[in-house]
Amino acid sequence: MRIVVTGASGQLGHDLVDNLRHDNEVFPFDLDLDITDAGAVDEKIVEIKPDAVINAAAYTDVDGCELHPDLALKVNADGAENLSLACRKTGAIMVHVSTDFVFDGNKKQPYTEDDKPNPINMYGRSKLVGEEHVRSLLSSYYIVRTAWLFGMHGANFVKSIIRSADEKGELAVVTDQAGSPTYSRDLAEKIAELMKSGFFGLYHITNAGICSWFEFAEAILAKSGRGHVKIRPITSGELDRPAIRPAYSVLKNGQLEKRGIPLLRPYEEALEAYFKESL
Repeated sequence: MRIVVTGASGQLGHDLVDNLRHDNEVFPFDLDLDITDAGAVDEKIVEIKPDAVINAAAYTDVDGCELHPDLALKVNADGAENLSLACRKTGAIMVHVSTDFVFDGNKKQPYTEDDKPNPINMYGRSKLVGEEHVRSLLSSYYIVRTAWLFGMHGANFVKSIIRSADEKGELAVVTDQAGSPTYSRDLAEKIAELMKSGFFGLYHITNAGICSWFEFAEAILAKSGRGHVKIRPITSGELDRPAIRPAYSVLKNGQLEKRGIPLLRPYEEALEAYFKESL
């Protein structure tokens, strides 16, 4: 297949390119393709004539989105629309990566693909609008919602915890947000597998297991040989951030189960693999 990957130098984008390049002709783009520029997107996709376009480009700074809502909508919503229009024009399949933050976090059990989104911050709202563009413009698409990504490339919670532990010697981490940490390499492999299935639609894909940021930090420290570092539990309110986060954004991987596609391994196993592979 001829596959375009946007956001190719990002955390997930990098792993997607690494995974797909062995069996496909991959065209990676990052800042060299401005997905908010409809003309540029149309020209490039028409030129390449890909079989599929994977949109891993996004404005993911949650607080930044709250402070710059126009930019959030431009990248996360308009960018998805531009790519969808180009896919419709060329007949390419679209894979669009979205987020657990499309939900409000008020549910007490994992969110299914059938649950109605109700984002409580600008990041979630902009990503939901992007999803809506994909759904309204295309019939051959995969929308993949994921959560709490960590990987080898780019900034993430795992790297932040390790850096803070080494620099400060003591951490403060929130205990009142629950989710499912997801290894970007595992997600990239599952997206590649999903693209071969032909089962279009909306999917939740995360590593198995549920934890708080505090519990995830404990696991990171333990598995990286920093178990001696002290962690102080705090609430989200103590951080006084511009954007509200959902308290519970666990995603049930229901459509994978329905289609008989194997689920991802537990996040603890993925975290161990991350540290082994990063040596």
